[in-house]
Amino acid sequence: MNKSSRIYIAGHRGLVGSAICRRLKLEGFGNLVVRTSKELDLRRQSEIQAFFEKERPEYVFLSAAKVGGILANNSYPADFIYDNIMIEANIIHASYRYSVKKLLFLGSSCIYPKHAPQPIKEEYLLTGELEPTNEPYAIAKIVGLKMCQAYNRQYGTNFISAMPTNIYGPYDNFDLNTSHVLPALIRKFHEAKVENKPEVEIWGTGTPRREFLYVEDLADACLFLMEKYDGSEIFNIGVGEDISIKDVVILIKEIVGYKGDIRYDNSKPDGTPRKLLDVSKLTSLGWIARTNIRDGILKTYEWYMHASDKVAK
Repeated sequence: MNKSSRIYIAGHRGLVGSAICRRLKLEGFGNLVVRTSKELDLRRQSEIQAFFEKERPEYVFLSAAKVGGILANNSYPADFIYDNIMIEANIIHASYRYSVKKLLFLGSSCIYPKHAPQPIKEEYLLTGELEPTNEPYAIAKIVGLKMCQAYNRQYGTNFISAMPTNIYGPYDNFDLNTSHVLPALIRKFHEAKVENKPEVEIWGTGTPRREFLYVEDLADACLFLMEKYDGSEIFNIGVGEDISIKDVVILIKEIVGYKGDIRYDNSKPDGTPRKLLDVSKLTSLGWIARTNIRDGILKTYEWYMHASDKVAK
């Protein structure tokens, strides 16, 4: 990419897409193409085709997706599989039809089997059953990366795929009904502090272990791969270490300054017992994450406090 290249960021208002936009602008890329969901419905092929016909992007970051935590995935499985497959299929096919030079598809670490050996290597894909609580979303993401590989093989495109671990940071979704674990915990503890609640209830046992990647680091990795890699292999993106949910809870409680008690609801699902990515393939190219989890949560909480009147609806 050069500084004047036409770059389309699908999902530019989301957690990941907004971080990619910020990073591209910081690096001096000034010809960014974006559309809101009201301006362009990514699930409608006719609208996507017309958009690509008019705008002719040279590079595409496919970060648009319907995302959510365990509750959202369990409640809306049809929406998660339909919306995500349609978004991916429409943008990948249009990128081929309108000769996009390179596309980066962002998947998710949930594509891997529930009981995959840890840390999870890219080659473990499709070697076992998926985690039931987010299977529709995971299947949709597998469809996207397989589409990229298929179009590369049949049409000679340059569509690459990256599988990030759990992402958090500014512009995250803090809705308690649809958010992922870390932003949900930040909001729970903040509201409990403000309202002087005696305790905070946490879903599950707290024993699962998760890997968390600060979104600005993910944006950095996306730009790195777009500039450094060509091919059909998939790449894990993560920090290379995990932490128990209980330890995350204690860390967020401390950062927020909440003084009450913590109660774990063992009747609620834990999800996958452990999910740690093997990131050696990406690090061998020269990329590593820079933000530790304490600093990342602190930055995220500071952003949330300034924006909570807008994002916590």
